[in-house]
Amino acid sequence: MTIPSSLVPSQEVPMAKRKRLTPANPAFFADPAPAADTAKRAPIADVASDASAMAALEELTQRRKDDLENGRLVQSLPLSQIDLNYLVRDRVAFDEAEMETLVESIRTRGQQMPIEVVVLDGGRYGLISGWRRCEALRRLAEEAGQGVAMVEALLRKPDQASDAYLAMVEENEIRVGLSYFERARIAMKAVEQGVFDTEKQALLSLFRAASRAKRSKIRSFLTVVDALGDHLTYPQAIGERLGLGLAKQIEDDAGFAAKVLGALQQAKPDSAEAEQAQLQALLNESLKQGKTVSNNAEAKAPKPQPSRQELRPGLVAVTSAKGDRLELSGEALTPQLRAKLLNWLKYQR
Repeated sequence: MTIPSSLVPSQEVPMAKRKRLTPANPAFFADPAPAADTAKRAPIADVASDASAMAALEELTQRRKDDLENGRLVQSLPLSQIDLNYLVRDRVAFDEAEMETLVESIRTRGQQMPIEVVVLDGGRYGLISGWRRCEALRRLAEEAGQGVAMVEALLRKPDQASDAYLAMVEENEIRVGLSYFERARIAMKAVEQGVFDTEKQALLSLFRAASRAKRSKIRSFLTVVDALGDHLTYPQAIGERLGLGLAKQIEDDAGFAAKVLGALQQAKPDSAEAEQAQLQALLNESLKQGKTVSNNAEAKAPKPQPSRQELRPGLVAVTSAKGDRLELSGEALTPQLRAKLLNWLKYQR
């Protein structure tokens, strides 16, 4: 007998229990850690790296030292450690207006051009060039109340003392220009210091770029420096023409230099113009006196007369006053003798 399905009781299937999900762990999404470097660095590699770094540092240190010693790097030095009188300076005086201009320039823009120095014993330096800059910096430090003035400097290593003098002269010739008196004075002082053996050698070395004519004028001024140099108040103001005139008169008149010194000591001129005017007046007076003496001597001197000589009886020779003409005359001057004389003269040298 078949039982209808509607009459069969239904059986419910139990549902599965849901599991609550937990949030994902962020650590699972991180990049995997790099594998540990199990291979250790060899000790020799560290040693090589350190040695390379030390070598580079030593090379850099040596290069900087070489640059300093060879004047390729500017260094700051205390002005008190610089001997400003290491060389006899070529400038005998400086213009105060120019110095004030330099002081104002350094105050506004700082020191633009380094000085040049040479190393001395005891941690000191000798000044080669840049005296005016040192003086300007000293004034500025004193004005500001600074204890120590600093100066920017280049270190030079001249092979000889003559090279140091040449560097000083060349800079001043280019930057400010030297008077003929100053040029002659530095040449003379360099000889006195034993830098050069002779004045000629000093002129050729210190002023080798100058023309022969210019060196000749400097040589003439040596006479003025030697005779009057220490007694002049404004020697740098003596012009070329006046100086050359003084030099010639000192050489021609032995008493002229003493006369000039006496007049200067008595007058004591208080300006360059006054001193030059007095020198010019003394020169003119001496030249005038010398010309008068020369004219008087010429007027008193007897005029030369022709000379007459009797060579033998009947033959007389007359020589002109200037000695440029010879005349023969007399009965003994026969055609045969004249021919012999002319033939003899023909072959004389």
